Amino acid sequence: MSTHVTRGVLFVHSAPRALCPHLEWAAGKALGHAVSFSWVDQPVLPGTLRTEYEWEGPVGSGAALASALRGWEHLRFEVTEEASPGVDGGRFMHTPDLGVFYSHMDALGNTVVPEDRIIYALEVAAGDPEEISRELRLALGRAWDEELEPFRHAGDQTPVVWFHRVG
Repeated sequence: MSTHVTRGVLFVHSAPRALCPHLEWAAGKALGHAVSFSWVDQPVLPGTLRTEYEWEGPVGSGAALASALRGWEHLRFEVTEEASPGVDGGRFMHTPDLGVFYSHMDALGNTVVPEDRIIYALEVAAGDPEEISRELRLALGRAWDEELEPFRHAGDQTPVVWFHRVG
């Protein structure tokens, strides 16, 4: 029996400094070999660090990474896993407030919503357009994307400007 190998990226968007060595250990255990991350300051949340790590491993390594990291408090991360023969790609997102979200991912990195999830959204909404919109935003992981977006941009070495809602 052959084992398919895939690859992906682990994005730790924000982690407390004291947690960083533990995250490296957990990721290494999930991948089956020691890892060393290059940590940099996360300007969106002073006192935290961020890193990106390209990994390679057996199919399912993305899920193993996400499982290994999901229990840590104050941690924001994403794990992507590329598609491999007979297996869809996927993306895991995690925030302290929202927990873990998983979605299938196409070759371009788009979230793929399965047919059954769309049917469920339509049934639950019972024709209410606002409820359909809410259910589809949930199916797409929009709340996770919105919370992680400032942290993603900070990784591009671009200045982050915070706007606060008034009222």
